Amino acid sequence: MIKIQQSNEIWIPHRADPYVYRHSDGMYYFTATVPAYDRIILRCGGGLSALADAEETTIWSRHEKGSMGAHIWAPELHYLQGRWYLYFAAGDAEDKWHIRPYVLVCGGQNPMTGPWEELGRMQCAEEDEFSFRSFSLDATVFENKGEYYYVWAEKVGAGRMISNLYIARMETPVKLASVQVLLSTPDYDWERRGFFVNEGPAVVKHGGRIFLTYSASDTGANYCMGMLSVDENADVLDPAMWKKRREPVLKTDERKGIFGPGHNSFTVDEDGDEVLVFHARTKREISGDPLNDPNRHAMLRNIVWGTDGEPKFFL
Repeated sequence: MIKIQQSNEIWIPHRADPYVYRHSDGMYYFTATVPAYDRIILRCGGGLSALADAEETTIWSRHEKGSMGAHIWAPELHYLQGRWYLYFAAGDAEDKWHIRPYVLVCGGQNPMTGPWEELGRMQCAEEDEFSFRSFSLDATVFENKGEYYYVWAEKVGAGRMISNLYIARMETPVKLASVQVLLSTPDYDWERRGFFVNEGPAVVKHGGRIFLTYSASDTGANYCMGMLSVDENADVLDPAMWKKRREPVLKTDERKGIFGPGHNSFTVDEDGDEVLVFHARTKREISGDPLNDPNRHAMLRNIVWGTDGEPKFFL
């Protein structure tokens, strides 16, 4: 079991947007954004501690021209309908800010060896006139009551761009069945520092409720985590059913040397206890563009469930 560390202990260095998936056979898989933003990597191990030293395999690399040619960001590995899928965001080689969501599928049952096939851009529902028309990234997938849902961040606006969270039901692993629904927008001051941002959604379930964490503000020390929640029996496509926390659930703690914690995922340890996987920096000051600083590191913390049934995250 991973013990809560009251320090800035690094689990896997220089890996941002960390995502961990535990398969039905007990094997753990790790993927993340690499500082060069040029490839997708995977690690495999028999436990969380094993992933720290596991050999890293590049399972896909960016294109030299056209789409999927730059800013390879935030990959997530999912096992859906008997196949492995990788969801990630990418820009074009000629326009690195033309960020859109893409999908890979594995032709075998071992994601470490592949082969991996490109399925192209994630597809919206036929009647959807809005999804993926603008800067779109950070997609995650979750299941509820036999249906799969896709949650992602997309920027909108005519002046200052605002990154919102949207949700839709999935028809297939590569296509949405319903029109996008606005799930969360940066309402509060702590979501608007540097940039107006909601991004990096992640889902954990507990006690009949669905908790969706997300990241807010710019990617330096202002970066922090917010949280939404909904009853599992509610209509998750109705934004009125979701409750949004007024304050961040995880933020910079200068005393402990952790800055800008965010873009998390959830997994369970070998004992079945929920674990928060996130990235953070160990210094406040960044020289130049934060995206060019490689010092975002993957970290782990156990989740403590409060008497109110909500997860508590401790640095």
